Amino acid sequence: MTPSQLYKELNYVNHSREKRLYYANLVISQPELISELLAVLFNVNDKISCRAAWVFEFMCGEKLEAIIPYLDEFTENMHKVHLDSAVRPVAKICEYLITAYYSKSENAIQTALNARHKEKIVEACFDWMINDEKIAPKAYAMNTLFLLGNEIDWIHPELKLILERDYQIQSSGFKARARHILKKIKI
Repeated sequence: MTPSQLYKELNYVNHSREKRLYYANLVISQPELISELLAVLFNVNDKISCRAAWVFEFMCGEKLEAIIPYLDEFTENMHKVHLDSAVRPVAKICEYLITAYYSKSENAIQTALNARHKEKIVEACFDWMINDEKIAPKAYAMNTLFLLGNEIDWIHPELKLILERDYQIQSSGFKARARHILKKIKI
């Protein structure tokens, strides 16, 4: 499939799990498309970038190791994503990466994810926490930051401050996740 064919195909991606999974598996079966998918994803002002983000999230959910050759590109560019329906899958991918990194089961992410990648993930997650984002990216960011805070000592105090500060003004979904995370933070 050529880059232009992939771009055209992304027009057929919708919110249905079936469509996102179909295109995720297509990309998994043709790994040379990952680079093109990321190019569309990081063309952040194009509405199709959201569809690329959905497919990329599902690809990572199915086969997270496929992102390894693209970790530098992903972590260096993810902060540029600003459309709501693209931010959510990018935040979810960060959660996937960090969950795999701290997994008790050995996996390829643990050796591939380096300090620079984690630093970029921390920056993006804190941005999602303090910016006017919807609940889903904030929830994924909370969990990601909590896990990273077990290794990076300054994260938990900062996360706790943000959660306590924003608790009263946020949605019930935010409050539920914040309560859960605050119970786990031992400060």
